[in-house]
Amino acid sequence: MLRFLAFRIARAALTIAMVVTFAFVVLRMSGDPAQIIMGADAPPEAVEAFRIAWGLDRPLWEQYFRYFGAILSGDLGRSMRDGRDAIVLVAERIPATLALTVPALLIKVGIGVPAGIYAALHRNSLADRVVMVVAVAGFTVPSFVLGLILVLVFAVQLGWLPSGGQESWRHAILPIITLGVGGAAVLARFTRSAMLEVLGQPFIRTASAKGVPWRMVVTNHALPNAAIPTVTIIGFMVGSLIAGAVVVESVFSWPGVGRLLVVAVSNRDLAVVQCILLLVACTMVCANLMVDLLYGLLDPRLRSAPRQATA
Repeated sequence: MLRFLAFRIARAALTIAMVVTFAFVVLRMSGDPAQIIMGADAPPEAVEAFRIAWGLDRPLWEQYFRYFGAILSGDLGRSMRDGRDAIVLVAERIPATLALTVPALLIKVGIGVPAGIYAALHRNSLADRVVMVVAVAGFTVPSFVLGLILVLVFAVQLGWLPSGGQESWRHAILPIITLGVGGAAVLARFTRSAMLEVLGQPFIRTASAKGVPWRMVVTNHALPNAAIPTVTIIGFMVGSLIAGAVVVESVFSWPGVGRLLVVAVSNRDLAVVQCILLLVACTMVCANLMVDLLYGLLDPRLRSAPRQATA
């Protein structure tokens, strides 16, 4: 188990290093932040002074090693717009984002998993067809389209809910529904497929032939074996709690990390963008690490994977 854990942690660290490198290279190739921040009418001397002040005049390889070393020491840089620490700017927005994404995750799991299980246990019934039609519709409609539809119906036509902002809990209802519907549809489809695959296995037929009650067959045999693909999707959703709200926060003018990312990208505020991407990468990697550990608990055979890989 220790080797299994060490292998997963080493892979997670390598993934974060690759994300840091990718973010650095792509952001430096996307344009000159000095020219964008200073403006097209700024004197060349002022633009050059800005580059020198922020270290943009140094060779790219030197900027990279300084950036990587700063991350290892806990310094994620300062905003080029107002000079504040990037981590402080991001941390201020995290509670607003979690206020949307955590309830949305509960909706995804609370609706998607039971709906998928029910559809699988009633395969080819009217309920199964209804669940799948709703799931396909929820999966195919983009979040920004769904958000605009909800605004048009519930904010503009009916006037029941506000269309944007963060003044009260009522402002969070539409973005939470927008985030939750698509994820619930995905979970319903994957859970149904996983359950159907397990229900068709020989050991399920053997347990039923031995006279085991169907409820116990489903609870003790089908659900645990169908949990692995479902846990994978849930782990991805947990990892995307911050990144998944970018579009929805923009649609509903919600002052979270996703909206901050959009503004920082448009302003070429490198430190803020890099900080958010690093936060998203760490969240995804930690979620995947937890999923790997759950794999080892759900299926002990997977614990021997690192040993077999090194043999």
